[in-house]
Amino acid sequence: MSRDARWKALLDLLVERGRLDVEEAAAELSVSPATIRRDFDGLAEQQMLVRTRGGAVVHGVSYELPLRYKTARRAPEKERIARAVAHLVSPGEAVGLTGGTTTTAVARALAVRPDLTSGAPALTVVTNALNIAGELAVRPQFKIVLTGGVARPSSYELVGPLADGVLGQITVDVAVLGVVALDVRDGAAAHDEAEAAVNRLLCERAARVVVAADSSKLGRRAFARICPTAAVHTLVTDSAADEGTVRRFEEAGVRVVVV
Repeated sequence: MSRDARWKALLDLLVERGRLDVEEAAAELSVSPATIRRDFDGLAEQQMLVRTRGGAVVHGVSYELPLRYKTARRAPEKERIARAVAHLVSPGEAVGLTGGTTTTAVARALAVRPDLTSGAPALTVVTNALNIAGELAVRPQFKIVLTGGVARPSSYELVGPLADGVLGQITVDVAVLGVVALDVRDGAAAHDEAEAAVNRLLCERAARVVVAADSSKLGRRAFARICPTAAVHTLVTDSAADEGTVRRFEEAGVRVVVV
């Protein structure tokens, strides 16, 4: 196992458990305790965990993995969700995309749709995510609108009053939200309040709101609310979603697409 693969695995285990000791992690990854100690030290230098005597803990309850370490998590589910979301968009529409691994996959799915290869423009894409704008800017059939703002290193999202200023002047046909949590009672949420504020404004400027969320995000709560469930028109999730949870969203008036 490469170092990058070990680091991703260790961070996943830390997010899941909150604490790991060296011997436990070594057994999980089938490597030596010395290797795990070096990995923990390297991750601590990047301020991605806190070293303890004999192990490591996450930084806090609202610990958030940087985007580059989330990409491989539940990748097949995210790809299916992305393709389904992309087909909810019609040619010529204005689409808002928030940051995140699932919305990045949606951007890639839109980029390869055969019926979106030409037009004036084929799509207008509004985003506060630097990585999404960078990937789509090379597609001449897309008009890309990037909000201003201050970049968050963990998510590549632009936040703050400059982003608000741009979003306040536009409207979009559909806003596609990537979330860390979606609960029937508490709605869609993010870890960071600044990201949530920008995403909330994008929802307010959209004719319809689509949440792209794998099943691990459903029924969860997070610190910063983006919007209530009543503001969500469509939820696209994967087939591992609990049937009772899906039914509760449908009873709340959300169209649920399971892929």
